[in-house]
Amino acid sequence: MHTIVVDLGHGDAGKGTVVDRLCAPGTGTAPVTAVIRFNGGAQAAHNVVTTDGRHHTFAQFGSGTFSGIPTHLSRLMLVDPLALASEARHLAALGVPAPLSLLTVDRRAALTTPYHAAANRAREQARGTDRHGSCGMGIGETAAYALAHPADAPTAGDCTSRTALRRTLTLLHDRLTAAHGPLDAPPVDACLDAFTAFADHVTLVDETHLPRVLRRGPAVFEGAQGVLLDEWHGFHPYTTWSTTTFDGAETLLGEAGLPRAAQRLGVVRTYTTRHGPGPLVTEDPRLAAALPEAHNSHGRWQGAFRAGHFDAVAHRYALAACGGVDALAVTHLDAPARYGSLRIARAYRTPDGPLPHLPAARPGDLDRQQQLTQRLLAARPDDWQSPGRDPHHWTDAISAALSAPVALESYGPTAADKAGPLSAGPATAVRRGSRSRCRETSPA
Repeated sequence: MHTIVVDLGHGDAGKGTVVDRLCAPGTGTAPVTAVIRFNGGAQAAHNVVTTDGRHHTFAQFGSGTFSGIPTHLSRLMLVDPLALASEARHLAALGVPAPLSLLTVDRRAALTTPYHAAANRAREQARGTDRHGSCGMGIGETAAYALAHPADAPTAGDCTSRTALRRTLTLLHDRLTAAHGPLDAPPVDACLDAFTAFADHVTLVDETHLPRVLRRGPAVFEGAQGVLLDEWHGFHPYTTWSTTTFDGAETLLGEAGLPRAAQRLGVVRTYTTRHGPGPLVTEDPRLAAALPEAHNSHGRWQGAFRAGHFDAVAHRYALAACGGVDALAVTHLDAPARYGSLRIARAYRTPDGPLPHLPAARPGDLDRQQQLTQRLLAARPDDWQSPGRDPHHWTDAISAALSAPVALESYGPTAADKAGPLSAGPATAVRRGSRSRCRETSPA
């Protein structure tokens, strides 16, 4: 059975370390054949630390790379060749032999270019104090341009033809310059050289590749960002231009003739975090100081890394928005022992009265989402639960709060710091829509 890994928060819950564990040898499950990336692009930042101390922030490569697991960048990815080359160099410096040989890229995947990134930064600067918390890497501009100009948006396949690539890059450059003024980006010819070199060093594939991969054995679908940042379900406008739920992975499975052939694994941490502006109802400034993180900090474009107590209301909303999970992975279970005052907020109070839950609606109404955002900005946490310092009490409490079993527990950054995962196929996983509150774990 395949596994889809999705963050049920605002990102940074530990998707990378969970995928690393799923791909590590000796976990008692069938060997993973590939990691499939199915949303977002180079703005992803999935931190993995190996047992021998190596650290890499995975952006486009799958987080199973240290275990030698191949990565496939699906047609739903936004591929940044320049960032990919930089990431490959870092992986090679950490001892991964020929990283690009582990990579396949769907020819239909949209390209993120320096022109997208420059336009993104110009747009965000123009917002002044009303910034949305963009990563400044051109992800939203890539998605918006592909929607506005589907016939002209550059794709990975264009990189095999200098003529086709020159046409699409020139159109892109000229249109974005007309919209934003002169762009802080290299000339088209420089991009041509870099992007055609990308095509020479990676394996570009067509739509027949992924179905073959999925029939060879279990694959892990690695999501990016988090459900609370979803383009339709997130708290607008503090969202990403990406579907961050399970939908993209389920779409790819359906196209391969394998609908509902994967376990849905939702990732949460013992305290709720987000980068930059937007609602964080349980925010407690003391947490960032008490629980410093080596690989999460203030970002020039995103803004501050913020922390709050576990927000059961927001995570229940994420579960409803994405259609539920089969199991949870709970990370940062070492945090309660380091900061014994961590708590769980099970409801909100607002100027309009108590708010025990957030109703999820069908996607498409951004005005509704913006109204929800305004309500959350005025909300305060309520109905507190204090599980104490024992991490097992936290696992039980989170499982009960979200009505889902826990399949994997993480007490630290490496694969060795994990307990689980379950071999959770249809016979053992609690299916979507179940109200079970049991806790299921297995030893590492």
